[in-house]
Amino acid sequence: MSDSTPRKPIRPQRIRKAVFPVAGLGTRFLPATKAIPKEMLPIIDRPLIQYAVDEAREAGIEQMIFVTGRGKTAIVDHFDIAFELEATMRDRAKTLEILEPTRLAPGNLIAVRQQVPLGLGHAIWCARGIVGDEPFAIFLPDELMIGQNDGSGGCMKQMVDAYAEVGGNLISVLEVPREEVSSYGVIAPGVKRPVRGGALTEVIGLVEKPRVEDAPSNLIISGRYILQPEIMAVLERQRKGAGGEIQLTDAMAHMLGEQAFHAVTFAGKRYDCGSKTGFVEATLALALEREDMADEVRAMATRLLGL
Repeated sequence: MSDSTPRKPIRPQRIRKAVFPVAGLGTRFLPATKAIPKEMLPIIDRPLIQYAVDEAREAGIEQMIFVTGRGKTAIVDHFDIAFELEATMRDRAKTLEILEPTRLAPGNLIAVRQQVPLGLGHAIWCARGIVGDEPFAIFLPDELMIGQNDGSGGCMKQMVDAYAEVGGNLISVLEVPREEVSSYGVIAPGVKRPVRGGALTEVIGLVEKPRVEDAPSNLIISGRYILQPEIMAVLERQRKGAGGEIQLTDAMAHMLGEQAFHAVTFAGKRYDCGSKTGFVEATLALALEREDMADEVRAMATRLLGL
């Protein structure tokens, strides 16, 4: 075969693994999180972490890697088999269907410890031995992402679909009012083109929590990533950044120009469940979408507002 012979493009490697950094202390929700991981706080009848795992499964991801800390064993227990509970439910002729989403196949749940709180980048680096040489997804469970009912799927499903087209590294972004950008990682956008359910934008720069006047755009990184394994080597030598922590955004910025980087504008709704008001908003919004609750919740709101 001569050098001039056209070659077929290399198909991006399938995304099989996802990392969930869940070692945080949840201090904004104290005292509720004194003994309960914040990721186990329920949005109606499902803990927050369950929504992220369900989103990962919808995207075809098989192996869930939890980067945990002390006092976080309830997260792992949630996805284990509860023998006593299930036996009692069977004895009482109750269906176990409601527990099916909490079951992961043997070997598909792995937990590693982040012994010291050195930031998101350090938490991801703690999973390096399990990620190995594969591309992988990252989920920040505080960001509750709900897809539209248009067939495009949830946030990670949209990203995996885009990844199949362009490969490389992808991050999920959302447009916010410009005065809010200093609370987030922000992208400097390049060429933009439409993809199914949203838009795909080339990323030419990344800034962690910039001042409003210095922000290159109002497109913020929104808690979902698909990254190539080379990020781990960058994180290993990454110095501390904003807040005295090892920032994932800084490590990604070092890879710009070396690997393809794109941002997927999520077609759906995002709820910041790291804040109390965002948590309440998510609970109300999801309750209003459920047939078994919507009418009662609307009536309740009417009574409380005195309408």
